[in-house]
Amino acid sequence: MTMDAWVQALCAELDLEITVDVRLLLDVARDAAHQVERPAAPLTTFIVGYAAAAQGGGTEAVERAAAVATRLAATWPSEAPEG
Repeated sequence: MTMDAWVQALCAELDLEITVDVRLLLDVARDAAHQVERPAAPLTTFIVGYAAAAQGGGTEAVERAAAVATRLAATWPSEAPEG
């Protein structure tokens, strides 16, 4: 309940009329944190949202961007080369 209340309050404060799939975004954050590294989680969800907005926004755009992020995280090497 706390997470749903937080999301609703934040959307209201930001004057957003959007339905947020909290589970989807948390799953993307989890995948990025575990497959890439922990700090990738918030950055990944930000980029997913940004990409969705750039594609016109809406639930389907978020789902498409989330799928790309999830797929990339799943194939991310366990130890990426530095550089």
